[in-house]
Amino acid sequence: MPSHRLPAMCLRLSAFLAISMTIVAPAQAHPAPLWLFDTGLLGLIAPPLATPQPIPPEQVPAQAEAPGFSPIRVLIDFANGLRDIRYKRGGRSPATGFDCSGFVRYVFQQGLGADLPNTSAAQYHSGQTVSRDDLRSGDLVFFRTRGKRVSHVGIYVGDGKFIHAPSAGKTVSVSSLAEHYWSRRFAGARRPDILAGLGNGKLHGSS
Repeated sequence: MPSHRLPAMCLRLSAFLAISMTIVAPAQAHPAPLWLFDTGLLGLIAPPLATPQPIPPEQVPAQAEAPGFSPIRVLIDFANGLRDIRYKRGGRSPATGFDCSGFVRYVFQQGLGADLPNTSAAQYHSGQTVSRDDLRSGDLVFFRTRGKRVSHVGIYVGDGKFIHAPSAGKTVSVSSLAEHYWSRRFAGARRPDILAGLGNGKLHGSS
C-alpha cells in the first residue's frame, strides 16, 4: 500500500472508533446520529443497543385468601379443649368441674359470648327446634335420663356425636347418638339463637 495513503486511512479509522465509543458509552447521554441508522452501521457497532428489549415486570404471585372466620369452628374447638375435665354436680367452670348444663353454658359464654339458661330443662325451651335429621355442629341435644323430664344436654359435633359432661365419676367426653343408652333417651334438639342466623354452618364431617 502506498505510504502517502496511510495518514488518510488512520484518520478515518480514528474517527470511526471515536463514533463507536460515543455510541456504546454506558451513560448514552446523546442518541446516535441519524446517518448511522440510515447506513446500517449502528447494528454493526452495537447490536444490543440498536434494538433494546423491554424488561417485563416481575410477576407477583397472588396471595391465597385467608380462610373465613367460623363461629361454629371456634365453639367446637373450645369445647374439645375442655375434654377430660371431671364431672361436678352444679359445676360451672374448669376449676370446679362441670355438670352437663354448666358445661354447655360455659362453652357458649366463653367461646361465643352468648348467655344460655342455667339448666338443661331451660336450655331445652330456648332457641329453635331442630329435627334429628337436620342436626349440625353446635346444636344442643337433649335427653331424658331421669323419668320423663329433660335432664341432660350436650353439644352436637358432627358425625352423629356430641360432647358433654356425662355423670358423676366421669369426665367431659364425646359420645354417639347411636349408642343404645343415648338413643333410647333422646328427647330432641335445639339450635341456640346465636347460631340460627349462620346459614348452613356445617363443619367438615358434620351431618
